[in-house]
Amino acid sequence: MILNGDNVKFKVNIVSSAEKDLFEIYQYVFFNDSEEKAEKLYSKLYEKCLSLQEYPNRGHVPPELSLLGIDDFLELTYKPYRIIYQIIAKAVFIHCVFDGRRDMQKLLQERLIRD
Repeated sequence: MILNGDNVKFKVNIVSSAEKDLFEIYQYVFFNDSEEKAEKLYSKLYEKCLSLQEYPNRGHVPPELSLLGIDDFLELTYKPYRIIYQIIAKAVFIHCVFDGRRDMQKLLQERLIRD
């Protein structure tokens, strides 16, 4: 998915794995709480992703990756959720949207660090 506007500095691309993350978060909240809360959370996470169109460098390197010497991924947070992304030229690629209460070291290694 490519998100872009007329006066935007960066294109925001949500890769398929991050789209799946958003859908799984939506489903979890939908089935364990309510449709209304699921819609609201999905909307807020999506808005947070879109906000990377401007000032994408405001994120920070995830500590789990920094410990491994990997500094080409950044993250933003929304409540307990972490949005992991990469900036390439004038584009932002969102790779993951995770609940920060999960084992982030394992999840990031599985998703971002491939041999």
